[in-house]
Amino acid sequence: MHFINVSFTHKNTDISTRERLSFGDDGRKKELLRLITSSENIAEAVVVSTCNRVEVFALSEDDKRAFSHIFSAIALLSGVSEVAHFGATYTDKNALFHLFCVASSLDSLVVGETQIAGQLKRDVKFAKTLGFSGEQTEHAVAFAFKCASSVRALSGFGKGGVSVASVAVLKAKEIAGSLFGVKTLVVGAGEMSNLVAKHLKSAGAQICVVNRSFEKASVLAGEVGGRAALWEELSNELTKAKFVFCATSAEKPVVTDENVGESEGERFFFDIAIPRDVALSKSGVEVFAVDDLACVVSENLALREEQVSEAYEIVKRSVDEFVAWQNSLVSTPSIKRLRQKAREVALRELEKAVKKGYIRHCDKDEAARLLHQAFKAFLHTPSVRLKQRNDKESLEALAFLFGLDTENG
Repeated sequence: MHFINVSFTHKNTDISTRERLSFGDDGRKKELLRLITSSENIAEAVVVSTCNRVEVFALSEDDKRAFSHIFSAIALLSGVSEVAHFGATYTDKNALFHLFCVASSLDSLVVGETQIAGQLKRDVKFAKTLGFSGEQTEHAVAFAFKCASSVRALSGFGKGGVSVASVAVLKAKEIAGSLFGVKTLVVGAGEMSNLVAKHLKSAGAQICVVNRSFEKASVLAGEVGGRAALWEELSNELTKAKFVFCATSAEKPVVTDENVGESEGERFFFDIAIPRDVALSKSGVEVFAVDDLACVVSENLALREEQVSEAYEIVKRSVDEFVAWQNSLVSTPSIKRLRQKAREVALRELEKAVKKGYIRHCDKDEAARLLHQAFKAFLHTPSVRLKQRNDKESLEALAFLFGLDTENG
């Protein structure tokens, strides 16, 4: 079986296409997983869909057939027929390397952001609960999270602007000079909105939160010392704020020319949702979508160049560790049979030696221990080399040469 990955990110897919490819809705995600795993060639699958990426991690017998099937499933549900032209594909160790990089936020728009690990964890649990993924994917993801922990432990990694939310607030600070006392509006009350609100609180901004659920808006507003407004008051609040940060899960824009009235001075809208929340064409407003924050992200990367380089080395070692562990699972039964046969042969010959008087009966236990140490030392190198390989031929050769395929050895 092969680990494979199909990846659509800010690196290879523009934001308008990523909107159409979004599978953030559980219903759409479930349908995509169902279509993908309908192929007998694909044993397990996980779909990860965030504002910056759509990833399909899968386990398949034939990677080429699997890629074709996955692209067809995505095209069918999204209506984007040309997905195969820009989606990146990875197989085996390259697929694992990409998975580990995603979990460690090394492939994120903002390197070091902390949200992707939680999103990946939720999507893996979602696929497992519905029966679309199994043990092999779980093991790979577990190693990926272990790798991510090592990367986060790097000195200086994950400090500063560590999320799209923080980068958006940083850009607003850059525009205003200071956000202290500036009127800001947060549209939405989910994870990303929470992050935005907390960064705005740290900057000393005046914060208003609007959400379809007034209760959720009130809770978030209370946490950051702001105020909440009803969803019906959105248009009025949009007119008051100089900086607006939108991060809802709506399928269509919630901020449009119709509900944004005239106001004195320029206003700035940060749309950090996929699909996008903001669709404005009027003058006097400037809109920053996720991809427009690239300049701030570039600075973020430059500051972390040394840590990022070290992080990639950790990922490489972690992938090698996982592959070695995976290989050991295949070879372990054969190694156990080989050691068992060596023990049986040694004890059988020891009994013969005792019967013939070559070894005194009182020395039998010590002789047994010596024989055990001898065959253990002799089999150490073959055992290690078998664990390093993962080919059927070596294991078949071992069984043939030592008669491990017979019932009695």
